Amino acid sequence: MTRTLGIAALGAITTFVILVLYAPLAVVMIGSVVPAKGAVFDWGAASLDAYVALPQSRPIIEALLRSLFVSAVAVAASLLFGTVLALYYHWSRSGLRQALQLTIFLPFILPQVITGLALLIATTVSPVPTGLIAVTIGHIIFVTAIAYRLALMQLQALSNSLLEASLDLGASRWQTVRLVLLPNMKGALTTAALLAFVLSFDETLITLFVVGDTPTLPIRLWAMIRVGFSPSINALVTLILMASFALALVAMRRLGLAGLGGARS
Repeated sequence: MTRTLGIAALGAITTFVILVLYAPLAVVMIGSVVPAKGAVFDWGAASLDAYVALPQSRPIIEALLRSLFVSAVAVAASLLFGTVLALYYHWSRSGLRQALQLTIFLPFILPQVITGLALLIATTVSPVPTGLIAVTIGHIIFVTAIAYRLALMQLQALSNSLLEASLDLGASRWQTVRLVLLPNMKGALTTAALLAFVLSFDETLITLFVVGDTPTLPIRLWAMIRVGFSPSINALVTLILMASFALALVAMRRLGLAGLGGARS
């Protein structure tokens, strides 16, 4: 009896939390196709006009292209830096390894306001101005920890016999990395790329400090929300949510498959 009541209470709490978290998102999605008069939806006026109008908005398209550019560069750079640093940590026996790992994870762990403020201060004492370059640097610093961690996990899961066999057969360290390690790390790096892209594309706080007069899509959306919600804003939010959710699902699935593969090996 007590166990049944406990399960029922846990189910009720879980349902309440899900409603609190996702009910506002459902309202936004409905509001993208159904205009509201006051606090009441006008179901008779439902249409997809807000979605049709989005591609015709030049500021939104420009902000979208900036976000895609920043995210693409951040993903590519974080994969490169994360993989190199993971290889160094995995192979090196230097006492600086732990300090290096702390340096990599610190920007990801710190509150994003602190990271953004630090970047803003850096732009005042360096030749790098605020704008897309500073935003891209900030995103690379932020998401490199993801690529590093997933690459290191995959390296540690691989059998040492692969590395030993490659070196015994006369392959150089670079050939071993290129022909043996990287093909076996492809799944982990793909997952890292997806997660890094989602986090970079949606990043707002760090971007807000250094974006200057070239807003990315989240910053443009934030500026639009300040003057009130409208069907176009709801449509834009809905599209961003759907894209982020889809990428996150793919990344979680690939991460799960990579975990299973590592466990089997």
